[in-house]
Amino acid sequence: MLGFVLSRRAEPVLSNATVRLLLPRGSDHAAWAALRQRSRAFLEPWEPTWPPDELSAAAWRQRLKRYRRDMAVGASLPLLIFDAGSGTLVGGITLANIRYGVAQSASIGYWMGEPYAGRGLMSAAMKLVISHAFDTLRLHRLEAACIPGNNRSIRVLEKAGFEREGLLKSYLKINGVWQDHFLYALISDRKPIAKD
Repeated sequence: MLGFVLSRRAEPVLSNATVRLLLPRGSDHAAWAALRQRSRAFLEPWEPTWPPDELSAAAWRQRLKRYRRDMAVGASLPLLIFDAGSGTLVGGITLANIRYGVAQSASIGYWMGEPYAGRGLMSAAMKLVISHAFDTLRLHRLEAACIPGNNRSIRVLEKAGFEREGLLKSYLKINGVWQDHFLYALISDRKPIAKD
């Protein structure tokens, strides 16, 4: 069990000199919705189709309820990414489908607001989440799925030490179309030594 509470902001869950990763809370809605709206054309090719109310306060409250349920059973760790210097919300990263027992694995998903892409913020966030997954949660394997044409995402994964394991045919329905995805994985005993 992860035991986090989403209703109040605790100290940063994970942080370094570049980013702070915090659990989302109700008051993050305005900044989250503004960044997602500003980055919509940038994000939509890589995400499931946005419902009409995607950015509404009601949808945000439902999202937080789902996060609470998933976290209560230790199945997910959703985090918002903030620039450590300015405190600006820049994106999000989630450990999902956390499994223990014989699997000891999780999936990692992430998004970055368009104004902040290419600045190394996601790589900094990825390092923190990988370390937390392996060293604190004691997971053995992290997986990520990536559309073959998403070169930015491929670079983030490969820079973090993930290795491409194969191609998943018609894996996820992204932007209204069933898309093939590369499967990437990182194993705890093959974790790269942190490089800056």
